[in-house]
Amino acid sequence: MKLEELRVYQLSMKLAEDVWVIVVKWDYFAKDTIGKQLIRSADSVAANLSEGFGRFFYKEERQFCYYSRGSLYETKTWLTKAFNRELLSNEELEKFEKEINDLGVKLNNYINAIGKNQN
Repeated sequence: MKLEELRVYQLSMKLAEDVWVIVVKWDYFAKDTIGKQLIRSADSVAANLSEGFGRFFYKEERQFCYYSRGSLYETKTWLTKAFNRELLSNEELEKFEKEINDLGVKLNNYINAIGKNQN
C-alpha cells in the first residue's frame, strides 16, 4: 500500500490545505503570530505520518503517528485561539472541529493497526 492511499493521510493533507486557505487571508500580524503556528501544526500531522510510514520498524512508525496525533490536537488549540481572537467564524471552527475529530478517530485506529501482525 502507498502512503497516498491511506485515508488518514488524505484527510490530514486536506486539513492542512483547508487551514492554509483561511490563514492566507489574514493580516500580517495574525499570520505572523497565530497563523504560522497553526500552519506548522496542521502541516505536521501529514508530515509525521509520512516520516513514520517510511520507517522500517513498526514501533518507529507508531511513534511518528503519536507525534502526528499531538500535532492534530495542537492544531485544534490554535484554531480555538484563532476563533477566540475573532479570526475564525463559529461555522469555520465547527467545520475544523469536525474534521479534527474524524481524523483523530481514524488516526487512533491506524495507530492500533500498526504492527498487529508483528511480535
